[in-house]
Amino acid sequence: MDFIKKYAMIIVLALVVIFFTIMTGGNILRPMNISSLISQNAYVFILATGMLLCILTGGNIDLSVGSVVCFVGAVGAELMMTFHVNIYLTILIMFILGTAIGAFQAFWIAFVRIPPFIVTLAGMLVFRGLSNVVLDGLTVSIADKEDFVYIFGGGANCYIPDVFGVDGINLTCLVVAVVMAVIFLVVQLRKRNIRIGKGFDVEKAVPFYIKNVVIAVVIGAFGTGLALHKGIPTVLIWLAVVILVYHYITSNTRVGRYFYAVGGNEKATKLSGINTNKVYFLAYTNMGFLAALAGMVTIARLTSAQPTYGQNYEMDAIGSCFIGGASAYGGIGTVPGVIIGATLMGVINLGMSLMGVDQNMQKVVKGLVLLAAVIFDVVSKRGGKLIAE
Repeated sequence: MDFIKKYAMIIVLALVVIFFTIMTGGNILRPMNISSLISQNAYVFILATGMLLCILTGGNIDLSVGSVVCFVGAVGAELMMTFHVNIYLTILIMFILGTAIGAFQAFWIAFVRIPPFIVTLAGMLVFRGLSNVVLDGLTVSIADKEDFVYIFGGGANCYIPDVFGVDGINLTCLVVAVVMAVIFLVVQLRKRNIRIGKGFDVEKAVPFYIKNVVIAVVIGAFGTGLALHKGIPTVLIWLAVVILVYHYITSNTRVGRYFYAVGGNEKATKLSGINTNKVYFLAYTNMGFLAALAGMVTIARLTSAQPTYGQNYEMDAIGSCFIGGASAYGGIGTVPGVIIGATLMGVINLGMSLMGVDQNMQKVVKGLVLLAAVIFDVVSKRGGKLIAE
């Protein structure tokens, strides 16, 4: 039972992958579809990571992220195509704009203490409307901005020359996968040894080694899959940076501990001398920053900007957080958990698309799976009891 409690969502993810592997005749595991899973769901990983910080502060959410993604993307496309602004200056402006929007909303939430739901709901309407104004209801193509598309992974991949007659892309992917797997194992072993040295309780040796070897094998298989289809998408580099940076912040820094403290008990946190207003401000300002990055990734993948981009992005991000183990009351949740949740959402989307499931039915299935996954997680943590005591 302890094993199920700890790895509930990983078990669900594995079962979902097995299900779609059977139903699609193994097509979901083809290298091309693995690469598509990354590029099509990159925005979910980025936004869910930022949404986690908002949720940690007390179960708060940001409903405006989809509209901010659209608005920042629209401004960027117009700057590049209509005003012919240098792409690197455009990227800087887009980051500043997204961060400024986040800070604007954060001010009302953190210092004026207007409920986040109201502020971000207003933001969702405002920035969706401004997106239509900026684009004049039209589509702006950025297909000829190859550098921008390449940088943010809109279907482009890193170019690697051949090495001693061996395809450079394939070799690089394999080397990166092996290196990452080894680094992962070394880090896990080091953390275990440190805990043992300090006299802390640690996981039993056999489950520990089995779990981490399986994860290392999955990393290697993932890299092999990419090697067989064009190589490493540049968007994967952005995802890796976001995941590693925010995992480090939430698990190894004082600021990261503040988010958990505020969500656990804000009054006690304030009495301990922590400025909780600044914690809220940082969470929502950061959300705007990551929404800007998601906007760049979105228009790069689709090579255009449209007024409809970003719709329901906030729901995918929120769903990924809760599936990944974040508490609706705040104070609980991890970046790795969010990544598992986002991966599960992506696998469901891709699997149903490959099966040819109608779009309306896909929404029904996603909603039911989201509810079932959360119920499974909650009930397992209660020791199998369905009704709360």
